[in-house]
Amino acid sequence: MRRVAVVGPSGAGKSTFARELGRRLDVPVVHLDAYYWQPGWTPTPRPAWRARQIELLSGESWIADGNYGATFDIRLERADTVVVLAPPRLVCLAGALRRSLGRHGQAVQAAGCPERVDLEFLRWIWRYPAASRPRLDAALERHRGRLRVVELRSRRQAAAFLASLVEPREARGA
Repeated sequence: MRRVAVVGPSGAGKSTFARELGRRLDVPVVHLDAYYWQPGWTPTPRPAWRARQIELLSGESWIADGNYGATFDIRLERADTVVVLAPPRLVCLAGALRRSLGRHGQAVQAAGCPERVDLEFLRWIWRYPAASRPRLDAALERHRGRLRVVELRSRRQAAAFLASLVEPREARGA
C-alpha cells in the first residue's frame, strides 16, 4: 500500500484513520478538505480543484483522505488501495457532532473555515448510503481487478485493520 484513497461519509473517522495509516506505513497524508475549502467555506472551482488534486497526488506514495465524488477518477486511477469507511449512519452522525461541537469555531479542516454543524450537513451524512455511496461503488467498479478495496464497517474493524499493519521502525525502537 503506497497510494491509498480513504473514503466514506463525514463522521466516519477518515482523517483519524488516514493519519494513523500514514504513520504506520510511513506515507504522507493529504487531507483533501484542507486544499478544497478556501476561507469562509468557499469551494475551489472544479477545474482548479481537479488540477490541484492531480498535483497533490503526483508522488509515488500518499494517503488521500476525503470524498469529492466528482474527482474519484483522479484518485482511483493512481491509487493501489481504497479504504472505504462505512460505519452505521448513527455512528457517523455522532462522530460529526462530537467533532463539530468539540471544536466549534476552530479552523480544523481548512484554514479560515471554522468548525460548524448545520441541518444540511447532518442530512448529507444521513443520506450518504443512498445518495453518495452509489457513485463511489460505480467508480470502484470501473477499477475492479486493479484496486485493492478494503471496506471497514465499524471503528473496531478499522482499529483491527490498523493493528494488523507493522509499526514503523521508529515506533518499534529499531
